[in-house]
Amino acid sequence: MDIIKSIEHEQLKNKIPELKIGDTVKVYQRIKEGNRERVQVFEGIIIKKQGGGVNATFTVRKIAYGVGVEKTFLVHSPMVEKVELVRVGKARRAKLYYLRDRIGKAAKTKENSAARIEDREITLKAELAEETPVEAAPEEAPAVETETPVVEEVVDTVKEETVETVKAEPAEKKEEK
Repeated sequence: MDIIKSIEHEQLKNKIPELKIGDTVKVYQRIKEGNRERVQVFEGIIIKKQGGGVNATFTVRKIAYGVGVEKTFLVHSPMVEKVELVRVGKARRAKLYYLRDRIGKAAKTKENSAARIEDREITLKAELAEETPVEAAPEEAPAVETETPVVEEVVDTVKEETVETVKAEPAEKKEEK
């Protein structure tokens, strides 16, 4: 493997979110202010994607206080903590620059009502490890993508009491003390 490719391979994230043009996303970005570090959320529509490998970027546009704001994020940046899909949008173009001229509801994309919001992730490092020869591959187990169903159980318990028993309880507690 080439030296440059091996260095780039180390910089890649294991899993990246599946992003499409027109989707509304929340980007959680780490920001350093002096010696403090915090996470800031930037929510908007993806208007473009470009590049590949380590240099892959996506641009998110939102309107804040009547002013359009665009930020370009590196997909593999350590400062981007996570990208969360909020809404799946319909887009028939590769770049949505026409949204820059629009305001209000016209500055949004139509929602793809047939699509479900799923945080799909693309596994990168496992695919690249398969392409490399066995001698050059590290001895780590490849990342396996598994989905575990989340089951929430909600149990409501209601205790029926009469007014007399409720009034009598504080008196009994006082007697015990």
